[in-house]
Amino acid sequence: MIRSVEATSRAPIGRPRGFDTDEALQRAMVVFWEHGYAGVSLTDLTRAMGITKTSMYAAFGNKEDLFRKALQRYAEGPASYSTRALQEPTAREVATTYLTGSIHASTLAGCPAGCFGVQGFLAAGHLGQSVADELAAWRNDGRAHLRDRFQRAVDENDLPVGTDPDALAHYLMTMANGIAVQAATGATRDELQRVADAALRNWPPA
Repeated sequence: MIRSVEATSRAPIGRPRGFDTDEALQRAMVVFWEHGYAGVSLTDLTRAMGITKTSMYAAFGNKEDLFRKALQRYAEGPASYSTRALQEPTAREVATTYLTGSIHASTLAGCPAGCFGVQGFLAAGHLGQSVADELAAWRNDGRAHLRDRFQRAVDENDLPVGTDPDALAHYLMTMANGIAVQAATGATRDELQRVADAALRNWPPA
């Protein structure tokens, strides 16, 4: 009897199998990135993550919670170029780093082509309101950070007087989103770089 109790203590019945939560989240990010929110089921997600639905709920919450965590991972990983771009010393270098980073993130080897965020926006009608709001906040925060950086460039005479920082930020994000869509339809990195070079040739746009 004692041996039986000790054995139970060493290996509790029903104890979930351990797994690498970081790796599981990475896999979920890739699935959402490729198919969007509405394009995947819980079965698709857990199969790709290599875990059970019970383990997914325990570690990440429901599907919306998992999507939110995957978006954060994307923002801090492949999309971190946007943060790096803001540190560049001139507005032109900000724009160059931003578009080059967008090209790189949209054409990463071993990852889906395009942009996680763009896929999410296209599926916004199928999201819960909280996740749709989070996607909108992520997009708006990115635009606000660029706008503030370009306002600083105007104040420092790095951009012409009369430049509209918000319009410039919107323009740059629109270009990056277009790059992501083109990448998703098969455009190569070299082709996308030529597009970015053309957009930057007369910086800032008239």
